[in-house]
Amino acid sequence: MLPSETLKPANSMIASLGIGMQALSAVIRTKTPGSPRALMTFVAASTSGLKMSASTADQHYTRFGVPPKGEPVARLMDPVYRRRAEQFVADAVLAAAAFALAFVLRFLDVPFGIPHRYVTMLAGSVAFVAIGKSIVFEILGLHRKWWRYFQLPDLWPVVRAAAVASALLIAVFTLAKPYSYNLPRSVVVFDFLLTVAFVGGARLARRTIAERPDRAMRRARSRGLLIIGAGSGGQMVARELRLNPNLGSRAIGFVDDDPGKRGMSAAGVKVLGPTDEIGAILDRTGPDEVVIAIPSAPGTLRAKVVAACRDRDIPVRTLPTVFELLRGGVQLTRQLREVRVEDVLGRDPVVMELDRVGAYLEDKIVLVTGAGGSIGAEICRQIARVRPRLMILLDHAEDNLFRIDREMLEEWHFTRVEAVLADCKEPERMLEVMQRFKPDVVFHAAAYKHVALMEANPLEAVRNNAIATRVTAETAAASGAERFVLVSTDKAVNPRTVMGASKAMAEWIVEAAGQRHTATRFISVRFGNVLASSGSAVPIFRSQIEKGGPVTVTHPDMARYFMTIHEAVQLVIQAGDLGAGAGDVFVLEMGEPVRILDLARNMIALAGYEPDADIAIEFIGPRPGEKLREELFNSDERAQPTSADRIVRAVRTRPLDPDWVVRSVDRLEAFVTSGDEAGLAERVVELVEERLAESALGPPP
Repeated sequence: MLPSETLKPANSMIASLGIGMQALSAVIRTKTPGSPRALMTFVAASTSGLKMSASTADQHYTRFGVPPKGEPVARLMDPVYRRRAEQFVADAVLAAAAFALAFVLRFLDVPFGIPHRYVTMLAGSVAFVAIGKSIVFEILGLHRKWWRYFQLPDLWPVVRAAAVASALLIAVFTLAKPYSYNLPRSVVVFDFLLTVAFVGGARLARRTIAERPDRAMRRARSRGLLIIGAGSGGQMVARELRLNPNLGSRAIGFVDDDPGKRGMSAAGVKVLGPTDEIGAILDRTGPDEVVIAIPSAPGTLRAKVVAACRDRDIPVRTLPTVFELLRGGVQLTRQLREVRVEDVLGRDPVVMELDRVGAYLEDKIVLVTGAGGSIGAEICRQIARVRPRLMILLDHAEDNLFRIDREMLEEWHFTRVEAVLADCKEPERMLEVMQRFKPDVVFHAAAYKHVALMEANPLEAVRNNAIATRVTAETAAASGAERFVLVSTDKAVNPRTVMGASKAMAEWIVEAAGQRHTATRFISVRFGNVLASSGSAVPIFRSQIEKGGPVTVTHPDMARYFMTIHEAVQLVIQAGDLGAGAGDVFVLEMGEPVRILDLARNMIALAGYEPDADIAIEFIGPRPGEKLREELFNSDERAQPTSADRIVRAVRTRPLDPDWVVRSVDRLEAFVTSGDEAGLAERVVELVEERLAESALGPPP
């Protein structure tokens, strides 16, 4: 039992505490609903040993604005209150220890230890200080956080709460004066520092203990993962493997090219060396799997790692790109995917700040034709990130339109969309749509692209790729659009097929429209093959590999330019802000062309097979008019740099005559309307020859 003279100042401090807590509670009650109720439950239960009767407790309930309601024991049966009560008691014990140790440190150099009067002060006030601090911690929300998830940013609330508690401690000892002598200032300083150390340290220790996997579980984990990249992505993978022993894997080391990291540890895992030593590291560590944890890693690095792992039959997976993470879930290890052929193109990926390059679309009305196709759908996804005022999804394929509309709502949570079922070839319907929505920017991605099909159906190729482009461009200009962006292709350069000629005519139409409608910026964006788009080489090869082969390649020397769909669309959006208005043609730089034979071999190897041995490769010969190598510029065009990386302007030495374009398309439309397939094919050849002959004349005098 404490002597009565010790209890008197303590009871005096409790009265002061009531006033202080009432003020503090009133200030932050709106931010912490329910805290005062729980707070007084703890106060009533904890201060009963200091001569507080039940009636006194009820008075304190009322003073804090919380009427007496139920028994404290019954309230503590609730799991939430029980956990907070446990934290309350633990923090009170830690606060008491910090306060006592502060006195010890203050008088550490005194020969006979703590003077008797300060022993009396400590004994009479330690319970008050402990409970008071824990009450402050409760009000400031420290007890609403799980200790096992404590992180370094959570230390700041602990520091703030300890500072508030110290300020109240000074105020009580200064204003209430429970003792005739003052509390030493150095005790307050020591108490503050020790409180932060004890309270924060206890939480950090609890998290450390929680993160230590069971030894039996550690022994059960047999798969070793070697992580390429010791940056934030790699550390996230290593940390999640440590936190989730049920994943059945463990990180055995990092490989990183930063010389400053070599021999160091990150997330508890050692950096073993650079990627130049990947072969030796694989032989030394013998991992069961390799994870490339650098989403923006250049293709050369990925190719190096994949080749080394392939030689040793070690599977490789990679972290997703930013776009894939945004569309996926939140558990990082579940986002790991197999290395794909686009990961090993052998060049650095295009990386840009879409919020910056697409800023011109913010708060604009944007219309995307062919919105359900591969390119159109990706344009919609990326435009949704820059938050336009309204996005109109236009397509004539019902299923495709339905899918992209649902995706915008369910995956991107973008609700400012209108799905419009319409055909770009119909002038009346397109004018109705344009007049209704008044788009500021139009991305025209609707087109037929399969060369063989277009050769067999030339009327539809010209109708959909050329005439529909004229209809869309003219109705956009008539409705006051600010920009019109045509998604074109490198097959439009010196075309030798109906499909290529129809896309060349689309470029001519846009260039002529730019000269005729100066209020609208008309732009064409030309690029090569898009990896993994529907009907392209990659999905065809993948299907053939899954069936056991053979993989069919047209010619050993066939080569094409390739881009990922994310890269192509980013650059298309950026190019939309570059045009001056007179039908500019922009060309995307795609690195060196890729041999289709090499692409086929890479895909077979990535699937775990040996080219030619497990999966046969057959050469079937080029189709009529198919080039071995695509071109990026016509003979009358020269490349001009722009302010954007990876985008150049194709400048004609002899500008197109817009009247010639109008007359030519009118004649083509007459053949299409009459169904004269032979006459159409003949006229297409004549148009291409006319254009080539004119371009050969060089610049006008």
